[in-house]
This record gives sequence, C-alpha cells and structure tokens, in this order.
Amino acid sequence: MLYLVESGQNKERLAWNDRFAFTIPGGAEASFETYFNAFPASYWRRWSQLTEVILRMHVAGTAAVSIYRSKADGTRVAVATELVVDDTVTFTLPLNNFEDGGWYWFDLTAESEATITEAAWCAPHAPGPQTLPNGTQIPASEKRVTVGIPTFNRPADAVTALQALTEDPQIDAIIDSVIMPDQGNQHPADEPGYEEAVAALGERFHEYRQGNLGGSGGYSRIMYEALADTETNSPFILYMDDDIAIEPDSILRAVQAARYAASPILVGGQMLNLQERSQLRTTGERVGGHDFMWTKANNAVYDHDFAKYPLGFLGNDNDRRDPNFYDSSKLHRRIDVDFNGWWMCLFPRVVAETMGQPLPLFIKWDDTEYSLRAKAAGFPTVTWPGAAIWHMAWADKDDAIDWQAYFHTRNRLIVAALHHEGDAKGIIGSMRKSLFKHIACMEYSTLAIQIEALKDFLAGPDKLFADLDTALPRIQAIRRNYSDAVVLPSASELPAATGAPGVPTKNFGGRLAKIKKVPWLLKGVKHLVSKEDPAHHNAPQLNLTAEEARWFTLSRLDSATVSTAGGTGVAFRKRDRELARELIKETHQLQSEVIERFEDLKASYRAAMPELTSRQEWKKIFDAQ
Repeated sequence: MLYLVESGQNKERLAWNDRFAFTIPGGAEASFETYFNAFPASYWRRWSQLTEVILRMHVAGTAAVSIYRSKADGTRVAVATELVVDDTVTFTLPLNNFEDGGWYWFDLTAESEATITEAAWCAPHAPGPQTLPNGTQIPASEKRVTVGIPTFNRPADAVTALQALTEDPQIDAIIDSVIMPDQGNQHPADEPGYEEAVAALGERFHEYRQGNLGGSGGYSRIMYEALADTETNSPFILYMDDDIAIEPDSILRAVQAARYAASPILVGGQMLNLQERSQLRTTGERVGGHDFMWTKANNAVYDHDFAKYPLGFLGNDNDRRDPNFYDSSKLHRRIDVDFNGWWMCLFPRVVAETMGQPLPLFIKWDDTEYSLRAKAAGFPTVTWPGAAIWHMAWADKDDAIDWQAYFHTRNRLIVAALHHEGDAKGIIGSMRKSLFKHIACMEYSTLAIQIEALKDFLAGPDKLFADLDTALPRIQAIRRNYSDAVVLPSASELPAATGAPGVPTKNFGGRLAKIKKVPWLLKGVKHLVSKEDPAHHNAPQLNLTAEEARWFTLSRLDSATVSTAGGTGVAFRKRDRELARELIKETHQLQSEVIERFEDLKASYRAAMPELTSRQEWKKIFDAQ
C-alpha cells in the first residue's frame, strides 16, 4: 500500500520482478496515489526552482494512463488521460495549483496485458544556481552525496544498512563516500556480510572507532570527516541511523530535492514504523513556543497507517457524519516544520560549513538544535514526503523514564537557552506537570537523574565537552540506587501479586474521559500522601504491562511490577512517601532557580556557542579517542 493500490475489481494480481517494472493484467486497474509513487507537488512548488514536472514511462502493451492531482484537502482533480500502445508517454504538468498542498499521481487501466517500465517524475531542466540568505548565489551542486551512519552495538543492523546502499545501481552511483563511526564494543567488522558490504563500497568506505560519545558524537564525527574530505568535496552530507531499514530511492530523492531547491535547505526524511511497515510515524514536527517542547507541526499527522487509510482515502458522506471519522485528507496538506530527526537528514555542504558542528549533547535535542540554528541563519528544514526510512517506533522505548530522561531534561533546557526568546516559566510549568506523573508512578530514579540534569544545566556550558563520555556512567550509577530502575527478567521471579481491588487498570476514552478521571485523581492524591504499607514491598500488588502503568493506577498502589516497553523484563516499583517528598522539594528548588537565572544562563550559553560548535574543539575530542 506504500507503492501501489490494486483495484478490488481486478481478477488477477499485478506482478513485478524488480524495482523498475511491473505487469498489469488485461482488464485490471491500479492506482499509484501512494506514499512512494505519488509526487508531492506542493513541496516542489514551495521549495524548488521548478514550475513544472514531467511524468514519463514506457508501456509495452495497451493501457490508459490517467493523471490526477489533489487539492490541499485531498479532493481529486482529473488532469489528463492517454491511451498508450507500445510506446513511451510523456506528460508535462504545471506546479502552479499547489500553494497549500496536493500531489500528482497516475492510475492505469490495462486494455491488454501491459508492462510498465522506468516510470519517473523528471525535471525539465538541470538545477540552476542557489541563492544564499545574504543574497549571493552559489553554483548548482552535482548529484553526489556522502552518507554517514554512526553505530553503537548494532552490528547486524549496521551491516544491513551498508548493504542497502549498493543495492540500487542508481543510488550507488551518486555516493561519494560512506562514513561509519563505530562507538561500541560489538563491531560490524565482526558480523557476517561485513566484508562483502565493504568490498562493494571499496575505497569509499571509512570506519572510525571511538568511545561512546552518543549520537551527537557520532554525527559530529561524520560532519567533521565529510568537511575534511577535500578529495571528493561532496556537496551533500546525509545522516542516517543504524537501526533502520532503508528505501534506497529515498537517498536520491533527498539529494534531488536539495539540488533543485531555490535556496539551500536541510532535507529531512520521514519515519516509517519498522515493526508496522505501512505506518507513517509523523509528517512533521515543531518546537512549542510556550513550553519549548517537541510537538506536531500545524496540520501534521501521527501514526498514519496506509494499509487502513490509503493516500486517497476520504470516505463518503455517511462516514463524515461520525465525529470520530478519520481519513487521509491531512496528508495532502503541505507541512512546514522546525526540525527533522537525524534518523535521516541531508545537509548541503554549504550549510555545514556555515553553521559549524552539532552541539556536544550526547543524545537528544542535538538534531532539533541544529535545525533551529540553521533556520535562524536562513537555512530551513523541510520534512520531505516520499523520502523515508523504517525505524523502530518510539512506543517501544522507555526513553522518557530511563537514563535518557537526564539528557531529555538537560538538553531541552540548553537548547532553550540558546534559541528560546521567552522566559522559562512555560518550560518549567510543563516539567512540573510531568513531576506529578513520575511521583504517582513511583519513578523515583527518573526524578533523581532529572535533578542531576537541572544541576548540570545551572552549572553552565563549560563542562559539556568533558561530560560527553562521563555523563552516562554517572547517571547509570545514580539509577542503580532505585528499585524502579532495576530490571528483572520476569515478574515470576517475585512472589505472586497480592491484588488491589477497585483500582482501575484500563483507560477510558471519549469526550467524558477527563471528567471520569477526576475521582481517580482525588483517590490517587489521598493515597500518595498516606504512609505506604511495607508489607506490599515484599510482593507486588499488581503485575502491569507498560501500557497499563498509568498514573491513575499506580497512584493508588504501594507496589507493582511494570514491564519494560519492549517486554524484555520488569521493574519492581515500590512507593516511598518520604523519598517522594525529598525529590519533589529538591526538584522544585532547582526549577525555581532555573526560572530566576534563565536570562543570565541564556547569555552564558549563547556566548559559548562558537566554541561548542567549533571544529577545533571537536578535533580535540576525536584525537583523544
């Protein structure tokens, strides 16, 4: 469903043996109004030098080729139809109708069995010069790219990613070099298939073994080495994660979008769900102006499943009477973003040379910060539909409560100090809302490391480089003091759950959900202020899945096991009223200090920005590895 939609009236299925051709039986119909085969015309209209696009394909047999476009609300508009008999057909299509959104696509009706080859959306001319933010122009870039994939103890995934780069000859041909910083102790070089993958790349492959400097250390190494490579002088640098599945054509699409852009832009790839392949995680993100937190961009969509809702699904009049009705209309709207995750993101060389290196943040917010920095300098980020990778869904990670919570908190404040023009009250206000949930859910280790994050932010920018390889072991040592951070293989290692009659374990949706939760909140607060029963610390009251571990359940318990998001084990959480009080008190004190000192901290971090992003400072880190 990401590539084609076969008509339900077809008596035979379409067939294909490779990526570039398919056969449609006589009398059958197929639509290419799909994620990977439709043309996101509104993005090309907004960001590119083009005023028209060419659709070209070869038809062996007889088939009617029908061209359609959509409006910003998904409404279909017929454009042209041509009956093709054993010939190459070309359509020249204007881009003037796509100010706010819309796609082009084609449908096929086979009069006789027909084979379609090399269908492509083409530019009518080569890219021209690009205009920089200062008004000067730079020459058009060649169709070449350096690909960077940092890896940490995912050797099989890393080898699979390397193999994918040379699967498609057209993609292989545009890759200047591949840079892989290896930051773990399980090396791709020891994995089956590595030698073959590296041999296919030849002298283009460059591995750099270094200590665990996190995502920012891995990606910064890629940018550092790519800019140092004066032999290829690659015009584009493409970041990709190691734990992904690659649609190879997405690499070419990102490069072409960047080459044809009127001015240099960062081209972000979208994320599809690795465990639910037809699911699109998000169409675009921004940073909230009040609380400086990630949120969806205006009109963006989360977790859209193309298997259930194809790109052209709008329902009918009866469907739309249902207040909970969902369709694909928002996928036709152009989405403007603040940033794109580095699971896939392409940087023009001129942007990297102008903006400097990523911040030394280890993980979290480094990608956001770079986009915000670039946007302020006149280099916006565009999340480009149809350019995507498959990545593990965020729901299968515990990164909001495990050791990563330290980096979430510290780095959010650092990036806010660098780019937020308001005060810190909205930021701290949102943190205090999550404080209650952490207390209610007995997530004391999370609060303890968030306290460390607040302290480290308040200490200023001077230790950020020094903390790159020391912060994680320090945070892990703190977490080991709390039972909610200790993962047991199974709840079966503990005594059987004793039960908690009357405690809700299921959420209720609908318009009255908030009202229904009011009595749960009151009962939860009453329980939280009471002294815990030590008897419940010997055996859990309930065994809960990660989905069941909600505040309205855990706030009324003295203990429970909670499974990890990935289902690999459980943590035995135990309520401790006095510990909770201490954590709340210290957190509030530090948060209040952040509010009071925020203007001075902004000045301090902004003054340090040139050093934090300099190639010279990062070189010292890499040389020490």
